[in-house]
Amino acid sequence: MTLNQTIMCLAAAALLAGCNSSTSTSESSAPSVIPEANAAGPIAFAPGLASALPSSEVRGWTPEGDPITGEVTYAPDVPAPIDRDYPAKVIIELETTEEVMEIADGTDYTFWTFGGAVPGKFMRVRQGDTVEFHLKNHPDSKMPHNIDLHAVTGPGGGATSTFTAPGHETVFTFQALNAGLFVYHCATAPVGMHIANGMYGLILVEPPGGLPAVDKEFYVMQGDFYTTGEYGAEGLQPFSMDKAIDEDATYVLFNGRVGALTGDNALKAEVGDKVRMFVGNGGPNLISSFHVIGEIFDKVYPEAGTRFQENVQTTLIPAGGAAMVEFEVEVPGTYIIVDHSIFRTFHKGSLGMLQVGGDEAPAIYSGQQSDTEYEAEPLK
Repeated sequence: MTLNQTIMCLAAAALLAGCNSSTSTSESSAPSVIPEANAAGPIAFAPGLASALPSSEVRGWTPEGDPITGEVTYAPDVPAPIDRDYPAKVIIELETTEEVMEIADGTDYTFWTFGGAVPGKFMRVRQGDTVEFHLKNHPDSKMPHNIDLHAVTGPGGGATSTFTAPGHETVFTFQALNAGLFVYHCATAPVGMHIANGMYGLILVEPPGGLPAVDKEFYVMQGDFYTTGEYGAEGLQPFSMDKAIDEDATYVLFNGRVGALTGDNALKAEVGDKVRMFVGNGGPNLISSFHVIGEIFDKVYPEAGTRFQENVQTTLIPAGGAAMVEFEVEVPGTYIIVDHSIFRTFHKGSLGMLQVGGDEAPAIYSGQQSDTEYEAEPLK
């Protein structure tokens, strides 16, 4: 079976299995919290990105207390929500590496990474925090690297301060003036090539009131990849500058690999869970039409700004942009996560899964009830 056939079978099996139903959680029930390692602490005032302050009100804030080591996580995991009510000095370290890893079964690619994975690690800070950022470039790297964080106010988003040769470490400090979900990426020339090789990730700047509590948070990031060989060609595949310039992607992927969010790697939730996805698009070229088949997003923060839309089916995420989507899962089953530029899903790899367990609720979704023949007049 070819790689294309495997992906199409996975998707078809999930959709044909259907999503049997269950009762939704009422708005009047006790508020959800993120379980175990993601447990949220108490929040003193109204949460939500709309509680973000104008940057002019944040500029004079100074860090309180001892410096904090910022928690960073690999996708699809997300650091715990911030439970403090004051600005802090947060120290974050990232290391750039150049590593051969699988982009698909039997296909290797030389990824350039923040932290040894694509996408790079997820960072979470609070509006008004002062961030001391350390960028290390592994001695085995062949290229210099830097970082442009879209959350930074200043030249190059930090890129001009972090040009880092192999075996070196650079440091700069910034204040997180604006709340939101921001892309970061390498901006060393040729910029497009560094991004196309996987050098991107997300940083969340929570508003002072934090975000509303949910049961599950996930980190998903799309990217387009350009190899000299065709999709699924085996062996080590070099980067193709010609295809990148022509925007002719070989792969369009969630979290840097075909199957990164399928099978044993599928995202997991239970009926009644409130789910939040932090979704980014590293590009470098393509716009994402992000969609979860069988779900409607209760809220979408388009372009990860401070206002939301409600009852959204598909949301556009530009290259170098992000969005937050939130929804409650009412029906068990397997939900297919796609870029609804749909040939990318079934022929280039942008397919993930959210597996939802729990009790059925036929009042919401019955599943197939019959399959019978019918007679009709021949078409002319």
